[in-house]
Amino acid sequence: MKFMILVKATRNSEAGLMPSQELLTAMMQYNQALVDAGIMLAGEGLHPSSRGARVRFSGSKRVVTSGPFAETNEVVAGYWLWQCRSMEEAIEWVKRCPNPMPGEDSDIEIRPLFEAEDFGTEFTPELRQQEERMRDQIDARR
Repeated sequence: MKFMILVKATRNSEAGLMPSQELLTAMMQYNQALVDAGIMLAGEGLHPSSRGARVRFSGSKRVVTSGPFAETNEVVAGYWLWQCRSMEEAIEWVKRCPNPMPGEDSDIEIRPLFEAEDFGTEFTPELRQQEERMRDQIDARR
């Protein structure tokens, strides 16, 4: 199963406060353990929402709002993409993570990714083949 691990923003991360060398070292060690265990597929930190934008969809209308966004608990500061055997395994790995926002309470959210089987018969063999071709194109660009 694949999981998106979302590190939620805090006041400090939204203010652009950079992590200490100590935290960067701890996170690199943690990331290396994830890689060594075959768990980590990708992961990155994100700039504060003041450097971002949101696009709201309402029918055919699109409204763009520039950051910053007021509610930090709705903003993502970073992410990992993991391959785990179960939600329980993903939870155990998150519990080992250094606090990503020292000096503040912080949250990390774990969300399973949809698999082809989750879409049922609506995800036809033709659509599955199209998705496979797109994934091959993406992989070829790496």
